[in-house]
Amino acid sequence: MNNLSVDVRELDGQSPTQVSGECDFPKLAAHHPAWAPAICRGLSHTGFVITVRDASDVVGVLTVVLVKGPIFGRFLVSLPYINTGGVWARDEQVASLLVDRACDLADKLDVKYLELRHEVPVEHPRLNFRKTEKVHMRLPLPATDEELDASFKSKLRSQVRKADQFDHSVAWGGKELLNEFYHVFAINMRDLGTPVFSRRLFASVLDGFEGDAELCVVRGDGQPQAAALLVHAGGVTEVPSASCLRSQNHTGANMWMYRHLLRRAIERGSTQFDFGRSSVGSGTYKFKAQWGAEPDPAVWQYYVRKGSVEAMRPDNAGNQRLIKIWQKLPVWLTRLMGPTIVRGIP
Repeated sequence: MNNLSVDVRELDGQSPTQVSGECDFPKLAAHHPAWAPAICRGLSHTGFVITVRDASDVVGVLTVVLVKGPIFGRFLVSLPYINTGGVWARDEQVASLLVDRACDLADKLDVKYLELRHEVPVEHPRLNFRKTEKVHMRLPLPATDEELDASFKSKLRSQVRKADQFDHSVAWGGKELLNEFYHVFAINMRDLGTPVFSRRLFASVLDGFEGDAELCVVRGDGQPQAAALLVHAGGVTEVPSASCLRSQNHTGANMWMYRHLLRRAIERGSTQFDFGRSSVGSGTYKFKAQWGAEPDPAVWQYYVRKGSVEAMRPDNAGNQRLIKIWQKLPVWLTRLMGPTIVRGIP
């Protein structure tokens, strides 16, 4: 253990080094080597890779991204946009070294806080705040789509059949579908009162994962009604972004799309479908649970240097006022302003 050395370097568009051997702190989706470079390119952020080595073996990795903007300030996040990240380490000693160096980097960069999106918590004296109210919703997948269909309750199958009556069609592809995907996504984000990410981010993810990332677009009457970004990696299919036009809720386009997303995951050989995070008992939680998804812990840990983590929550009173204003803006304006604002939100 005396041979442990710690190194910090800028990402420079390169994939982070992979940990070798067994780990007490598991590999998460965000630790896939394509994620950090894709996010940094897509959001024009600077990333840093903290590596712990035992002689020549890599025994710990922590990739953090400097998120900054003119409105909210500076943050260090592992990782922005997606729901996981943080420490990937052989044992507690290595994990502690990674957090130590990340906190030092947070001091050096003078950020408001360091945010580590863990599932297994790291016990460390400098991590002085945590959030656990949300959970990851994940569904184990059977080997065949027929088995999956048989697992659904009759009410769910009835809802999917009802959506079939609206003559939807589904398209799968890459950047050739980006315009349709972004059309749906931008409108939905405006309706939610959330600034929209740039097209560049999604193009960067598609490029970074090559054939393991794809877009799904559901059309009705020749027009896009619902759309999603899928990433297939490590036996898991995750959906970092999915949207449906509110005007098409009566057609069941969202239900119809998710049924096809699950089928696609099985076709791609995945054994788990990751629906993303939700607050327990919320509408999105219930939507995901009806498909059979079960909750897994999401333990987001913080080194808070100034201010409050709660100030960035959507249910903060000040943020609620901004959300209501944003919902009234024309979509073209939110597409113009949104990417600059949202890249500064951790």
